[in-house]
Order: sequence, then C-alpha cells, then structure tokens
Amino acid sequence: MSGPRHGLAALALVLAAATAALPAAAQQRLKFAHVYEVSEPYHVEAVWAAQEIARRTNNKFAIDVHPASALGNEQQINQALPLGTIDMIYTGAAFAGASHPPIAISNAPYMFRDFAHWEAYSRSDLFKELADGYDQKTRNKIVALTYYGARHTTANKAIATPADMRGMKLRVPQAPLYLMYARAVGANATPIAFAEVYLALQNKTVDGQENPLPTIQAKKFHEVQTHINLTGHIYESLVTVIGPPLWNRLSAQEKDVFTAVYREAAARATAAIRKSEQELPEWFKAQGKTVTTPDTAAFIQAAQPLHNDASAGAGWTKAQYDRLQALR
Repeated sequence: MSGPRHGLAALALVLAAATAALPAAAQQRLKFAHVYEVSEPYHVEAVWAAQEIARRTNNKFAIDVHPASALGNEQQINQALPLGTIDMIYTGAAFAGASHPPIAISNAPYMFRDFAHWEAYSRSDLFKELADGYDQKTRNKIVALTYYGARHTTANKAIATPADMRGMKLRVPQAPLYLMYARAVGANATPIAFAEVYLALQNKTVDGQENPLPTIQAKKFHEVQTHINLTGHIYESLVTVIGPPLWNRLSAQEKDVFTAVYREAAARATAAIRKSEQELPEWFKAQGKTVTTPDTAAFIQAAQPLHNDASAGAGWTKAQYDRLQALR
C-alpha cells in the first residue's frame, strides 16, 4: 500500500505536470499607428519606445509600430482607438481638436511667437488642462506632446506676402483648423490625405502645400516644388494617444511606464526635429531649391483677427487664448 509520503509525491508529480502544461503568460501584442515616414524622428522614437516599454515591463508588451498610413489616414487611426483595433497613435493636435476643439488652439496660424513660446506651452498647466479635457471627452489618454516643426509653404513660385497666395490651390490636412491659414491668406484650401500629397503636387491638382522642413524632406515634396517659403505659420504639435481599451487594462505601474517612456520619446523627437529644421534650409538650397524668407508681419496681421473667430474654426475660449499668449 502507498503511504502518506508516496501520496504526497504522486500529488507533487501531478501538480508539476499540470503546471508544465499551462501556457506561459501571454505576451500582449499592441499596434501603434501613424502617418509618417520611417526616416522621421517620430517613427524612430516610436520604435525606441516600443523596445523600452518591452524592457521595462519584462517583455509583457510587444508593440508593433505601423508607419506611413499603413493602418489608415489620420481620421481612420483616430476612429480606431476606442474600438481597440489600434492601441496607440500619433496624431496632430488639430485632428484631436475634431473631438475636443480647445486642444487645437496650438494649430492656429501665428498663435506662437517662436519655438520658445511653443516650449512654454508644452510645459504649461494650460496644455495639461486641455489634454485632460480631451481625455474626459473621448476617454482616450494623451500621454505626451511632441514638436512636429514649424510649418512652411512650398510652391512653384516665391511667396513674399499674403497677396502672393490669393487664389492659390493649397493642400491642407483634413482637419478643419488648417482652413484658418488658407482663409487668412486668401488661398483656396484643398484637403488631401497625407499619403496622396506628392501625387497631387506632381499632377498639379494643387499649387502648393505646407509642412515642416523635415517632413518636406522625408515626403520628398521638394522634388515636385521649386520654392520653399519660410512662412513659419504654425508651430505644430503631435500628441501621443493611448486608446481606452488598452489604457483601462493597464495597471497603475504600467500606466506610469507607458507615460514616462512616451514623454522621453517626445523629448528625443522634439530635439531631433528642432536640430533638423535649423539645418535643412541649406540642404534644400544644395538640392537646387529656392528658399525664401518672407517678412511675416503681413501674415501675422492677416491671421490674428481669426484667432478667436468661431466661424474660422476657433474652438477655445478667449480666456484660454489669453493664457496662451501670456506664456513666457
């Protein structure tokens, strides 16, 4: 007969066999989507963040980064977040503004005096409050703000004053607030998805477009435009957003990890973009492009009356506007 020791040994063997048969804790595969090229700092840092999150969570999360509109355009990837079909995205503040208009304040033309003003905004209580408002409205979670660059206007002619843009067919992103710049200068705004802009310029469906210098280089828009006009009309921001299905299942510690890593990634990408846009005017000249520096005073004068005009897309309060302008 089996004694107690034999019974315990048999039980131990059964438990060991059962444990061995259990699968290892499932690694969670996540999707991060954006519309930018693999050469751009946003993508480079999204990949770095994926690796860093895996490292800091003992490989619990494996994040696949899908660049260049592979999972859809800006509207589509925003719409996918609450569904959980995409877990995280970069999106422009103006696109986030489609759900919560005040957060698009940073995309009004000549809203910022310079990069230092943008930096002050990125650190401000005002931005935190606007991000919280977006979070409450959408249940998505903004975890970081990245500098996208100062937007400039490319065309097949020099642009010195707003009058030079009157009647020009200007490609703008498919978010309402971008229409404010076109309205200020009298251009005919033509919304076109980011992935289709090169062909639209090549086919002369539009006369010009506006984007930061690193983006103009990465998307090769300079190949189909002769002039890069440094209008510097928008100091653009990207927000890193986590959808509610993922955010709600993260532990408090995991939320801290994701937030810390994406803020580090944002700082890294911001520094890279700032350095790049300071160097690129000379690079474009070396490619045979004409780089002009308009006197922006007339552009600012044309844009400022629209800053608090709801019919032009302003979705913020005068108090929020005044707080932003007071930042130093």
